[in-house]
Amino acid sequence: MSQSLEETTLSKVKRGPNRASYNKELALNIIDAALMCHVGQTKDGQVFVTPTSHWREGDYFYWHAHSKARNVKGPIDEPEKVCINISLLDGLVLARSAMHHSVNYRSVTLFGVPELVEDKEEKVRQFKLFLDKVSPGRWETLRPVNEQEIKATGVVRIKIEEASVKMRAEPPIDDPADNDWPVWAGVVPLQKIWGEVEQDPIQTKHYPEPKAPSAF
Repeated sequence: MSQSLEETTLSKVKRGPNRASYNKELALNIIDAALMCHVGQTKDGQVFVTPTSHWREGDYFYWHAHSKARNVKGPIDEPEKVCINISLLDGLVLARSAMHHSVNYRSVTLFGVPELVEDKEEKVRQFKLFLDKVSPGRWETLRPVNEQEIKATGVVRIKIEEASVKMRAEPPIDDPADNDWPVWAGVVPLQKIWGEVEQDPIQTKHYPEPKAPSAF
């Protein structure tokens, strides 16, 4: 597996290139840590951005939606390149001046023409991979998916190759003349944890609690 992403006219980071990376392993780590992405595409000159959940297997990035949803049906009926962004917020950067405030973050932007996963068994296998990311081990405890659900759910993928990483992980960068300004400056890290589970109120029996994903 290549350890470098394709640096093209689309994927090349032009603003703040010092925060860019084309390291594939870094990109995969960010993709795996996130549970949601935003899929951008153009239809009749109008840009649409759709939030959805995603997962990865090897060099391929997957997402799902209703089989007739815009972010599945659109780029398949009229093959076109989509733009996908994954972002993780890591902290607030509080500076000594308003315009030097920032955030620490990790993000990946990918480009590619989606491929439709049509084989029934492969679709079901991908459903399981996705659910294992959401809640490890849960698939085996559930009512099996049925034919109608399989048919109604579209699964698409793009190869992870034309992409870039952009991130910030550092303290404030103020103008040197402001370094002694009398106000607190630094980073407020964002700590992300899952809360207490809330069982469905219609259930009258208690069952083993689900496992939370190791995302973030």
